[in-house]
Amino acid sequence: MKLVRYARIGLLLGIVLCCFRGAAQHYQLLDGRKKSPKIPFELVNNLMIIPLEVNGTPLRFILDTGVNKPILFNVADQDSIELRNVAKIQIRGLGTGDPIDALRSTGNIFKLKGLVNPGQQLYVVLDREMNFSPSLGITIHGIIGYDLFRDHVVEVNYGRKFIRFHNPATYRHRNRSREVTVPITIDRNKAYVSGGVTLEDGEELDVKLLMDTGSSDALWLFRDDDEGLYIPEKHYEDYLGKGLSGTIYGKRTKVKQIRVGDFVLNDAKAAFPYLDSFRALPNLGDRDGSIGGELLKRFNMVFNYPSGELTLKPNAHFRDPFHFNLAGIELEHAGVRYIAERITDSRGVVQQDEEDTFGTVQILTSQRTRLSLVPEIVVSAIRAGSPAEEVGLRQGDVILAVNGKSVHRYKLQEIMKMINEKKGKRIRLLIERYNRDLLFSFTLRELFE
Repeated sequence: MKLVRYARIGLLLGIVLCCFRGAAQHYQLLDGRKKSPKIPFELVNNLMIIPLEVNGTPLRFILDTGVNKPILFNVADQDSIELRNVAKIQIRGLGTGDPIDALRSTGNIFKLKGLVNPGQQLYVVLDREMNFSPSLGITIHGIIGYDLFRDHVVEVNYGRKFIRFHNPATYRHRNRSREVTVPITIDRNKAYVSGGVTLEDGEELDVKLLMDTGSSDALWLFRDDDEGLYIPEKHYEDYLGKGLSGTIYGKRTKVKQIRVGDFVLNDAKAAFPYLDSFRALPNLGDRDGSIGGELLKRFNMVFNYPSGELTLKPNAHFRDPFHFNLAGIELEHAGVRYIAERITDSRGVVQQDEEDTFGTVQILTSQRTRLSLVPEIVVSAIRAGSPAEEVGLRQGDVILAVNGKSVHRYKLQEIMKMINEKKGKRIRLLIERYNRDLLFSFTLRELFE
């Protein structure tokens, strides 16, 4: 299957920095506490978004166990951010492109509820296109990972959407039913867990997987025919994401089983990325792939880097079906647009919205019409051979409504869910193209028939 190529920011971060040595920085619990308060996070497209203060400026970061040092992306609108001890460098990440220009800054004060680091090193990506906010539908300024995990026991509760940091010297784990503790290894500041994968009807294969909370995907596997890691017969070519050094493509499929500890998930979503995207890594060693947020969110877990342990307990998401993009389109925010709505009924009575829209500015006119400034949702990508491509949808089309529901009342991920609800579902999209409204209709179908 050929691909329709497109330029967009992938939700799969997969970022690897070149190695820069510097003085160690450490996060300390405030006031000698044994643990931090509960820190709420937003779960957006399987990614944890946490509030973080950088040199006095409140920002939003993705919590990413697959990244070493913090990286700032979207700083164009944050002129008040003070960066200290800045030097220009080049960094390289996943993808097939060249290294990119960046800034390295040291001695920055990072604060998270109950934690502070007075000397944090960070990197600033200068490429304006490296911006994850449009694809996620909320403002994202950067990513942070290892520095938060290395010195503490980190409790991640995907079910109730909070994290908490514990002092490892005083932490005492209370055993709970249905939970399992497995060993993890920390290599080059990243955590790995052993598991098992059954591709089709064969035997289970032992695999070593990177724990990658910064990936919105479920499971990545590296093809190795000698070790039995082959691509299942039922697959299709897909765009998997974008790293610092370019786009990442691969084969999308599903595996019969994935096992982590004693827990087994059936018919799991998986992908085999093309290995030329990993040339920034000097050596993959014995790593066989990675586990991302769509799989990890099915557990509440405790990361204990100091002791080399990971505790897993299934939560309410454990049996959720894996999400596939059945329609074959991706959406993103692309600025804002005005919409006009009548605010009275046939008797002239003012109508009240039961559900407020998000991110709107409203103006009421003398004709009882409301002008609202709302996010503009556009088609950012189309998979070749998909139902959306077959009926004539195009990259750049502005989405106005899904099955009669105006999209400005919904968050981006809610719209994506509406478009990909289930196989056999008839989807009607009202779009705007060159100032004309057009209606497209297609049926969602099974990807692996």
